[in-house]
Amino acid sequence: MTVTSLSKSLPEPFSSVTGGVSQASRPALVLASASPRRLDLLRQIGIEPDLVDPPDIDESHGRTELPRAYARRMALEKLTVAAARHPGAVVIAADTVVACGRRILPKAEDAAAARTCLRLLSGRRHQVWGGLAIALPDGRTLSRLVSTDVILQRLETSEIERYVESGEWQGKAGGYAIQGRAAAFIRSIAGSYSNVVGLSLSDLSAMLRGNGIDW
Repeated sequence: MTVTSLSKSLPEPFSSVTGGVSQASRPALVLASASPRRLDLLRQIGIEPDLVDPPDIDESHGRTELPRAYARRMALEKLTVAAARHPGAVVIAADTVVACGRRILPKAEDAAAARTCLRLLSGRRHQVWGGLAIALPDGRTLSRLVSTDVILQRLETSEIERYVESGEWQGKAGGYAIQGRAAAFIRSIAGSYSNVVGLSLSDLSAMLRGNGIDW
């Protein structure tokens, strides 16, 4: 288990520390995700986690599991593991699933997977499902499912190849990063942009404020 302290500016790569959550005048805030994009999104709205503690869970999905159900389940499973390690803290967990119909697209781990995803999404509408789960200091759990519709323009083979050569697709659900060069591929988007990046900021803010938590 690697826990990252964010009490000072975050080094690159993340430094490792051990120990539990330190208590201050407010509950500690733990981000249960290793995604640098989610950390950047939180900082964008002025939220600085005290710790980054990504849980190690089985992220495989069932053969008949729907994308929305998978996104919710992953967020809750991540939260369950992280919250158990940090009782009394506010813990945020999230998962992002890119789906074309009922088909869950993988996180592209090689160029072939990225090409397959981009060819499938070319000229089509797809959904980005965001599972969001929060553990509160009193033991309550909140969860929400966020959906964003995205349409990519029809992509030429040369465009796909240039994007694959950029390497931006590595580890990205659906084989693209909307906040990078793939922004040029987006024909339209309906819903939360930050949800496509990795975390719906408006939904997160509403959930925190609705429970008296204001950073």
